[in-house]
Amino acid sequence: MENFESFADSFSAELPEYLEEVRGKAVLQNVPVIRRSAVGLLSFFVRMTGAVNILEVGTGTGFSALTMWEASGRKAHIITIENYEPRIKEAKINLHKEGAGEYITLLAEDATEVLKRLDTNFDMIFMDAAKGQYENWLPDVKRLLKKGGILITDNILQDGDMLKARSAVRRRDRTIHKRMQDYIFELTHDKELDTILLNTGDGMAVSGKKD
Repeated sequence: MENFESFADSFSAELPEYLEEVRGKAVLQNVPVIRRSAVGLLSFFVRMTGAVNILEVGTGTGFSALTMWEASGRKAHIITIENYEPRIKEAKINLHKEGAGEYITLLAEDATEVLKRLDTNFDMIFMDAAKGQYENWLPDVKRLLKKGGILITDNILQDGDMLKARSAVRRRDRTIHKRMQDYIFELTHDKELDTILLNTGDGMAVSGKKD
């Protein structure tokens, strides 16, 4: 599958120069950033659904929020949440590039509190934050997702660990392995959601909220 990902990446459309710079800097600083194949999938769903109200849980340095904004034709209004102080300063700078600051709102707060407080219905929600919290956040995420909306969850394979038996995973990673397993089970068995699991990037779950 790594060969396929490299094959697919070789056909990926070039990103705008400023986005390549944001991505490149994140890679140099060892800041987690969505893989190129995930960029294509995320952009595809933004364009195909016509999403104009988007919620992102986990800003990083702003690359994925900017990617979604570009895919929307620079029209989507995005709320993105980040609570890791070392990344917030860089994200604030990046999210004001190309006039994106008028459309993207960064909430530098704890996601648990923000999700409980929000009352907007979103066309799309992108989850790319503390993986151990996904299951705890799911009730509020479902509440905030409009009927017919799309929830995309990144990194569900945990660098391949989810394909291993729990006993084969490093001891320090077994808790997150269990929590991700529980989260995936909830997604795939939830009566309000239709979910497919993809091996794009580090694994992505795409869930549609039923009408």
